[in-house]
Amino acid sequence: MLDRRDVLKLTALGATTLVAAPLRAQTPAKPRTRIVFLGTKGGPRVGIGASNPANVVVVDGTPFVVDCGMGVSRQLVNAGIPIASVKYVLVSHHHSDHNLEYGNLVYNAWAAGLSTPIQAFGPVGLETMTKTYWELNKFDVETRIADEGRPDPRPLLMAKDITENGVVLKTANVTVTAFRTPHPPIVDSFAYKFETPDGTIVFSSDTAYNPKLAEFAKGADVLVHECLYVPAVDRLVIKTKNGATLKKHLMDSHTTTEDVGRIAQAAGVKVLVLSHFVPGDDPEVTDDDWTRDVKIHFTGKIIVAKDLMQLALPV
Repeated sequence: MLDRRDVLKLTALGATTLVAAPLRAQTPAKPRTRIVFLGTKGGPRVGIGASNPANVVVVDGTPFVVDCGMGVSRQLVNAGIPIASVKYVLVSHHHSDHNLEYGNLVYNAWAAGLSTPIQAFGPVGLETMTKTYWELNKFDVETRIADEGRPDPRPLLMAKDITENGVVLKTANVTVTAFRTPHPPIVDSFAYKFETPDGTIVFSSDTAYNPKLAEFAKGADVLVHECLYVPAVDRLVIKTKNGATLKKHLMDSHTTTEDVGRIAQAAGVKVLVLSHFVPGDDPEVTDDDWTRDVKIHFTGKIIVAKDLMQLALPV
């Protein structure tokens, strides 16, 4: 038989359960496919603002890292993505702001408990870079294997050079295609297309204005495109000793905001995300500055990426 105190306990428990159930039902589920913009600043300089170039596409919990600028490991941690869960790495080209933390990302994943393979893809030179990285860190790696009982990380990293356009990676639910795009003086710079269960994502890589990129991105749900804001470049070169040479390089090898709008409109993408800002550390540049000239040509949705911003698909 229940006494009065037992009845009160059950009544209180029931009330708690009734209140808690709707709260649990309101908790949003993680999207199956999402992009996390880990680092949005273009260029190799390290500052106190935005991090250097890196992105990650997460599909069904599997991270695909795109580019490895300085800070990519910490940004993955800040985004709540376990480094040891990384399965795929794609490097767009061999400028340091895109590959400098490639080896260290894998090492940091190993230090965090990596026990499963990582497949890496990038322009010619990635295989050699991988081999050289392990040679550079041979003493540390072999000391920790012997002293700490860790598995050997070297067989876990499988790198493959990309030599031509086409599919570079195909999993059960994701297909990644590479497309060479000009980034003078670099010839081997690859844009990447991700076909996922929830939509298609294209990363432009660093690129000069390239109408063919619009064909590659045709009908994509999301186009993540680098961008250059001319007035900010003009301010930058005034303060730089090699200003004239730097401006020529930037104008020849990147895409102005107005031309980004042309690409996005020709491609007919649903959402355009501006990232890899050139220059990426001018405090005078506003979101309106980044989008103003894009809107001259592109009539769709525009997002100005920020570090650790997430975009869920479908959009």
